[in-house]
Amino acid sequence: MNNTTLTQKDPMGHAIAEYHKKGRAAKLRVFSSQFYEDEIPVDTLFRTFDEMPVQEQEAIKLCKGRVLDVGAGSGCHSLELQKRGMDVVAIDISEISVEVMKERGVNARLVNFFDETFQEQFDTILMAMNGIGIVGKLEALPNYFMRVKQLLAPGGQVLLDSSDIRYVFEDEDGNLELDPEDGYYGELDYRMQYRGIKGEKFDWLYIDFETLASCAHQHGFACEKITDGSNYDYLARLTKIG
Repeated sequence: MNNTTLTQKDPMGHAIAEYHKKGRAAKLRVFSSQFYEDEIPVDTLFRTFDEMPVQEQEAIKLCKGRVLDVGAGSGCHSLELQKRGMDVVAIDISEISVEVMKERGVNARLVNFFDETFQEQFDTILMAMNGIGIVGKLEALPNYFMRVKQLLAPGGQVLLDSSDIRYVFEDEDGNLELDPEDGYYGELDYRMQYRGIKGEKFDWLYIDFETLASCAHQHGFACEKITDGSNYDYLARLTKIG
């Protein structure tokens, strides 16, 4: 698939670019086989530090050393970190988003987190806005932790936020209304559309803290909950054991 085709299938990138140029954008529509149609307000992708939820503010405060901002989008977190004098590399798989970030003054690169040819080291890996969602499936977590080990400098940390979406599937008594054969309830699929630009379907993972902590420990990481949010979300820190 060539770059032109990839660009044509990049609804979020086009939404970010239009908002960057015009200060406004149309609806960024989100579809899922599990839920009704939703939308992402594009202006929230350009939020300032004061407009960020508590978990993101705390994550930015906890960043140290050289920072890798994963799935950086419009670069709002990188910009704030740069204002604080930090050395930041922002990566994204959207060519359009990377160009917007560069125009905004962000040190941005077109890189897939899972591309093993990317072999630099960082003191902090920041995965904001449910950045760990890129893992897609629980079964892909071992590969994720392998990449983190490759990219983390000694004494480094991963700061990530996610949500326990169990509440969406609970009945009035707190029992899960799911067939066990359906797999883990946080494994979702999405497809985005911006104006006439339709993206490909992709897997996305929401992971509860207990499952994250258990998987992390199995792969040589300590997992610490930093904060709880107001909507079943949380901020966690991963560090290598030993």
